[in-house]
Amino acid sequence: MNIQVVPEHKLSSVAPLKQCNVEKKEVELILVKDQNGVQYTSSSIMPSTGRRSGPPGNPEDDRETWGKKIDFLLSVIGFAVDLANVWRFPYLCYKNGGGAFLIPYVLFLFIAGMPLFYMELALGQFNREGAATVWKICPVFKGVGYTVILIALYVGFYYNVIIAWSLHYLFSSMTSELPWLSCGNIWNSPNCTDPQDINSSVIGNGTSYAKYKITPAAEYYERGVLHLHQSRGIHDLGMPRWDLSLCLLSVLFILFFSLWKGVKSSGKVVYITATMPYVVLFVLLIRGVTLPGSMDGIRAYLHIDFNRLNNLEVWIDAATQIFYSLGAGFGVLIAFASYNKFDNNCYRDALLTSTVNCVTSFFSGFAIFSVLGYMAYKHGVKIEDVATEGAGLVFIIYPEAISTLPGSTFWAIVFFIMLLTWALTMGGMEAVITGLTDDFKILKRNRKAFTFVTAFGTFLIALCCITNGGIYVLTLLDKYAAGTSILFGVLIEAIGVSWFYGVDRFSDDIEQMMGFRPGLYWRLCWKYVSPAFLLFVVIASTVTATSLKYDDYVFPDWSNVIGWGIAMSSMLFVPVYAFYKFCTVPGSFKERIAYCITPEQDHHKVAEGDIRQFRLKHWLAI
Repeated sequence: MNIQVVPEHKLSSVAPLKQCNVEKKEVELILVKDQNGVQYTSSSIMPSTGRRSGPPGNPEDDRETWGKKIDFLLSVIGFAVDLANVWRFPYLCYKNGGGAFLIPYVLFLFIAGMPLFYMELALGQFNREGAATVWKICPVFKGVGYTVILIALYVGFYYNVIIAWSLHYLFSSMTSELPWLSCGNIWNSPNCTDPQDINSSVIGNGTSYAKYKITPAAEYYERGVLHLHQSRGIHDLGMPRWDLSLCLLSVLFILFFSLWKGVKSSGKVVYITATMPYVVLFVLLIRGVTLPGSMDGIRAYLHIDFNRLNNLEVWIDAATQIFYSLGAGFGVLIAFASYNKFDNNCYRDALLTSTVNCVTSFFSGFAIFSVLGYMAYKHGVKIEDVATEGAGLVFIIYPEAISTLPGSTFWAIVFFIMLLTWALTMGGMEAVITGLTDDFKILKRNRKAFTFVTAFGTFLIALCCITNGGIYVLTLLDKYAAGTSILFGVLIEAIGVSWFYGVDRFSDDIEQMMGFRPGLYWRLCWKYVSPAFLLFVVIASTVTATSLKYDDYVFPDWSNVIGWGIAMSSMLFVPVYAFYKFCTVPGSFKERIAYCITPEQDHHKVAEGDIRQFRLKHWLAI
């Protein structure tokens, strides 16, 4: 074997090998010089094709990988496709012009949703690190990793509560007569009205049926499950409900035993949680279209009103929905992709999974609006009077419709199994665990214990959301924990990758993995279009923000202050860590900046004065 001697400033050289009987390999010899002048070498075996088997300094066999490719795909789909696909998209589509809403929605999917999705998968797969340590590519932005990890943790606090509600409803459905079918139960108020007696003339005063809170289904949700009538507001929470506490504890154990062994265990759970909802959704659609009035609901869902596109709110709704629907920025995609094999085709994965997510959103609208059409027909009201979104749709309107069907118990069980499996995503928790265990090796050595502590910690804090006034805490967290903060985090992430690390260098990384560079379209989106899109969404969401409300209850001013404090607690990681990093690296002012924005593997070049980011060519490269 002959090893070619090269000048020190070169990163690597590949030595020619003599012909022999064994498979031909190439040796990569890396000569590194740190800031103190101490030199050392590192070598690795490379395939003869010239493509690496792993990123520099992080051999592939050091990290766990998915058992099968399908495990990864189902995990990504299971994370991206969640309750928002059912309880938000169909209503937004109906409210914003029906089929016309698909124009801005698909536009934002192609110019921002897919590019950001692809970027995160490629970033995690190449570096094989979680959301924090992946920023070895530009150390000053490591605070972004902590931002998204903390946001994922915040979301876990209240999202697990929604899973607990679904579990509670599932257990409650296992009776001969559904508890929300009629009045006369201990939780009902004296004003409870039988749904058969409610029509357009009874409601009156311009009140929609969806807001009519004295139906058996509405009272079961707010009085029987939430006990909201026993709270005067967010200042009066009360004690956790024992029945919901048991459901929440069950969710804790499901999450723990799904995650404690890493992707080897969570990759098997998604075979159920990611596929079951599609089977159930299809069954519900078949049943829905057989109901009287269902076609009216579907026609209302697909009605095209191009005049709505003149309204800026429609475009803002499309932009925010495509962003939150795909789930970029929560650190989950980075974490999942970091367990891929180095040469996995993440480009194809990004196109496939993001498309599946958006098609699911559109398809779910048929199942939802077929039932809403039935409800409108049954009560003699317009579709707009029963159409709603969020918890009101899946825990009040849809269960009430199911309760009127023959075999209602079966259909209720089927529906809440769908909700439970769609809500039960391990992605957010996996992002937290992977992100922190990659950063702190002591946690990696004790992953099982850390997984339990994390799950149990979210359980304790989530207890605040299952009190009498817990819905107010959940509403506050839903608005502030992952609102402007997650938009801000992804904006900084896109800038860090595309501008400071460099689109051209990022494209080189992708070429090392898959053998081809991303096309000009993707590079332009990463560098210009996606950051501009995110900036637009951040500004729009801030300008259009309204005071916090839950139905007719207006939150006190101090609760909004707490909400912004929660949002800022995650966003502040970005500037605080940047300042910390600048103060802790050695050298002059210029050298400190250089160390902060130069990839860690290139820090030896800073001492040599070879700083890529200080040249105009770097910032203009595509």
